[in-house]
Amino acid sequence: MIKNKNLFIRRIHRYLGLFIGIQFLGWTISGLYFSWNDIDMVHGDHLLKSPAFISANVATISPTEAIKKLGQTRTIDSIHSVHLVRVLGMPVYQMGYFSGHAGEGMHQHVHYALADAATGDPREALTKEEGIAVAKEQVVQGAEVSEVQYLEQTDGHHEYREKPLPAWAVSFKNPDCTVYVSAELGTFQSVRHNQWRAFDFLWMFHTMDYVGRDNFNNWLLKILSVFGLFTVLSGFTLYIISSRTLKKLIN
Repeated sequence: MIKNKNLFIRRIHRYLGLFIGIQFLGWTISGLYFSWNDIDMVHGDHLLKSPAFISANVATISPTEAIKKLGQTRTIDSIHSVHLVRVLGMPVYQMGYFSGHAGEGMHQHVHYALADAATGDPREALTKEEGIAVAKEQVVQGAEVSEVQYLEQTDGHHEYREKPLPAWAVSFKNPDCTVYVSAELGTFQSVRHNQWRAFDFLWMFHTMDYVGRDNFNNWLLKILSVFGLFTVLSGFTLYIISSRTLKKLIN
């Protein structure tokens, strides 16, 4: 009876280990990479200049006046936010607003617009040249532009996922990185480089979210975590029932 029990537990432990062994390896390798890398380096902080700020002596028009001017050309139902930001050395109002009517999905989507903070005059989204100029303001001196893309949509695996679109993706060499600038917001959003991409790829294995990468509550992770617990517990049980040392201590 005892031998049959031992054999049964051994088989459970063996097959559970075989079933989740690859995922355990993924968790371990990704965990090692995360713990041995400086998160600031992964974020690309070393590739960026110190941010420039707006002078306290700046002269600006009231945000209310800027909103009124914007309302002359766009339908504004209500205001979501107004921020004073710096775009290519100039103070600019970054205005978020809702546009729509009852029954047509009102407040479902935030629209954004830019306005000159000195005059309140609306300004268009960033052009390609302006997007490149904003990107160049971010990276360390001497970086050369190698490619520019205009992104209108991304999927769950894109390195610029769940961030404001449309955006300019400005790739540089020396250092090798890509800077993303929101066309409508007029501001820098993120920088991506190979160390971050390796981190992101391993992050997918760590979270087991093979669709969007960032969901820690997916069912695959939950199920494999339970199987992993059973594997560990079966290993402990197998040791306890087969250990001669423990048997001597008990007896």
